Amino acid sequence: MSGVCVYYGEALGRYGFGEGHPFDPRRLADFWAHFTAEGLDREVTVCEPATAPREAIERFHTPAYVARVMEQSRTGQGYLDYGDTPAYRGVYEAAATVVGTVLDAVERLMAGRCRRAFVPIAGLHHARRATAGGFCVFNDIGVAIETLRAQHGLRRIAYVDIDAHHGDGVFYSYDDDPDLLFADFHEDGRYLYPGTGAASEDGRGPARGTKINVPLPPGADDEAFLAAWPRVEAYLDAGRPEFVILQCGADSIAGDPLTHLAYSPAVHRHVAARLARLADRHCQGRLLALGGGGYDHRNLARAWTEVVRGLLEPG
Repeated sequence: MSGVCVYYGEALGRYGFGEGHPFDPRRLADFWAHFTAEGLDREVTVCEPATAPREAIERFHTPAYVARVMEQSRTGQGYLDYGDTPAYRGVYEAAATVVGTVLDAVERLMAGRCRRAFVPIAGLHHARRATAGGFCVFNDIGVAIETLRAQHGLRRIAYVDIDAHHGDGVFYSYDDDPDLLFADFHEDGRYLYPGTGAASEDGRGPARGTKINVPLPPGADDEAFLAAWPRVEAYLDAGRPEFVILQCGADSIAGDPLTHLAYSPAVHRHVAARLARLADRHCQGRLLALGGGGYDHRNLARAWTEVVRGLLEPG
């Protein structure tokens, strides 16, 4: 069995909104150049992207929304949300490849063909069931959760998000679900899109008190993050998840042009390594890491490379 699968291929890199948009299609290539320069491609299994069928996407998204994306993908006109996520010709196919690649990683992990997996262009955590949001067309995380439950019979799934933006598309889709363990570190919503994720948002109904949101002030650094981390790790340990998903957005690294946090890539390695050890304890090592945001290409290349180091060498 291979230890770590990392996904790379031209089809995955097509998800992006053109030169001049923060989420541009060069992100994958710039990560890969740094990753291979560090020699880590020789320590992992490199896997090809895959494309999800429509019925898989509709495990999370409404059929009407999927149909709308397909139509706007044909015309290349308009926005898929309220102004952040433009349609372009082929956007449906590009977004379906993100989802399909994540689902391929899920299948490999569940079949024991790898112990951890990393999909760089994925973790599109703002998309809701019936709309896009914040550069996110389809919520590959939600599709993965629904697939793990419907096809593999899992219930206790842990989702950890260290992107600078709150993972609202995941949180509000599962905020009443006590079996979805949720922990999200992000810049305080008073200063950053989407304006959600207050510490008081800890779930609703039967899930009240089962979610953790950790809003951090602008300028929060490694020390601030690491001071908050033990509480989250203890919460995840107590929850004994059957599968772990990490959204490791690199826009929380100091110097990102859209955000105001100040982590170093050491945070990303620390979280990946700690979650790998937690996954070893509770779910046969099954840990899926997703690249998420990050709009300074040097930052994302370094942060994601450190994520893979953490997956390879959890310590």
